[in-house]
Amino acid sequence: MALIDHTNEWPTGVTNRAATPDIPPGVSDPFGSDSTVSELVVEIKPRYHIAGTKGVFYAREPYSNVDAVHVTRFLGLGSVGNKEKQKFIHAISPIPSSTMSAAEISMKPPNTTLSPYTLTERKAEASDSAKRSSNSVSESQYWRYDVSQKRQKYGTADGNKLCFKFTSSGSCPRGEKCNFHHDMDAREQSQRGVCFDFLNKGKCERGPDCSFKHSLQNEVDSQSGKRRSGNAGTNRSKECWFCLSSPNIESHLIVSVGESFYCALAKGHLVPDHILIVPVEHFPNTLSLGPEFETEINRLQNCLRKYFKSQGKEVVFFEWVSKRSTHANLQAVPIPTSRAHVVQNIFDMAAEKLGFKFVASKSDAPGEGRKSLRTQFDSNRSFFYAELPECVTLSHVIEETEIFPAQFGREVLAGLLNMADKADWRNCTHSKEEETKMAEEFKIRFENFDPNK
Repeated sequence: MALIDHTNEWPTGVTNRAATPDIPPGVSDPFGSDSTVSELVVEIKPRYHIAGTKGVFYAREPYSNVDAVHVTRFLGLGSVGNKEKQKFIHAISPIPSSTMSAAEISMKPPNTTLSPYTLTERKAEASDSAKRSSNSVSESQYWRYDVSQKRQKYGTADGNKLCFKFTSSGSCPRGEKCNFHHDMDAREQSQRGVCFDFLNKGKCERGPDCSFKHSLQNEVDSQSGKRRSGNAGTNRSKECWFCLSSPNIESHLIVSVGESFYCALAKGHLVPDHILIVPVEHFPNTLSLGPEFETEINRLQNCLRKYFKSQGKEVVFFEWVSKRSTHANLQAVPIPTSRAHVVQNIFDMAAEKLGFKFVASKSDAPGEGRKSLRTQFDSNRSFFYAELPECVTLSHVIEETEIFPAQFGREVLAGLLNMADKADWRNCTHSKEEETKMAEEFKIRFENFDPNK
């Protein structure tokens, strides 16, 4: 992350009138003048970008960055001593990111917009989006899936640094054009909770304040539950964030505990009442469990459906089942009833961007879709499925060489809800006190629906 970038030319797209209608009239070219500068800014993602040559002062709204949590602020400065008295000097007080907390770095002002360069790139696709979507939901939220290099396992790296996007989510929109390493081993370590800075630099400056692991983690065999290498005496439940017996579990988020499953508010939730259904014991997914477990899951899902219905909402359940998963979590995200009829189209569009098609099925009653999925499920392959309103189930078997975003379900729903900035849970973190309060408030609202009361 660069702190300040200064260029002579204004980048193409920074003054997109569709996003910033208050562009000063002195700017004759509302879309900037240099696409090379645009590419440079997109790559280095400065916190401040200052440019000249237009002869006018222009302070753009801060915009979010692709593959980064911080915002960028663009300033255009007038010519020195100009007759129009346009401001040619501007004071800023930047704080080095090394001295800022993660919450401070990722904080977004209320007037933050999407990246103007993303909007410019998608302008040519707008007419096609309108033809394919009759539901008025903007497809511009799905930039993250518009990859021309589908199913590429490794990118071309010029240096030794890891690509944060690939390491954290399993995909990178730059594909082979990315200048950073797309390393599968680092990706797997990230999935086991290892700190990105530790993987990238061999150290983490946050030290004990960091909530991630600062040592490489051995893989857990999803079939036997035994470690394939390393210290066989290590107790997996002590390392896992989700095991109910783990000292690392964030118990303040738990809102209901049953015999085999518990419910918890999602950390960095997409929307309030974003719930995780989690096995009490250490299981890699919910589809390979026995019938007695399925009965409890169905009961929890039906109670959540009734609860959300009382709130005037529908609910989408989804689970990403990776061969390398260590502890299952089935996510439940409420959506407005007015959006329920378009949610399947949105998932289909996102799938198309990644180069695959969902297998869709419709059942007569809630829970029937999961029964069908259980008969198809192969524990030797990775799998994604979503249970939508009106008993529609979408599923996709993930190919061995296919790059599938770990946060796919969340990202799609963030697009549906016009919350692209919340697609990454790290942008939505709260203090422990705030999380505790939200969990207690949910328990009060859910009390009459909770099957474990």
